[in-house]
Amino acid sequence: MSLFKAPKSIYKTLAFAEAVTWTLLLAGLAVKATVGAPQTLLTVVGGVHGLIFLAYGASSALVGVNQRWGLGRTVLAVALAVVPYATIPFERSVEKRGRLEGAWRKEVTEDQRDAFWFDRLFRWFLNRPALLALALFAAVATIFASLLIVGPPGGWPKTN
Repeated sequence: MSLFKAPKSIYKTLAFAEAVTWTLLLAGLAVKATVGAPQTLLTVVGGVHGLIFLAYGASSALVGVNQRWGLGRTVLAVALAVVPYATIPFERSVEKRGRLEGAWRKEVTEDQRDAFWFDRLFRWFLNRPALLALALFAAVATIFASLLIVGPPGGWPKTN
């Protein structure tokens, strides 16, 4: 089964990956605090976690739009990635309520909302998966690179 075959598969995969990278990050912090692991360990694990975090956020937005979760639920899905393991109960909740079921909305339906410009643009991208993947990759890579340039919050210059 392809990762992009259905909204449910990509969302569940990245929600799980986000929780795994939280575990790796927290374990890396514990190892560094107890035995003094090198900073390189946290840099690598933190980078992997950051990339998965951004990919999860992008997939949450994509799936939220496709499944018509509404702005509040979609923003909540993205925001919960900031809290360790919060994606797990959210993912279970939306699955239990059937909010992950269904295919990608590639076709116009009888739903009046399908006539909106945003839905037409969304379908246009869904019908060009390579272009959609490239656009999402570019967005995630741009945000990731920007955050690497800015650096960690502890390294930001202090203002008086």
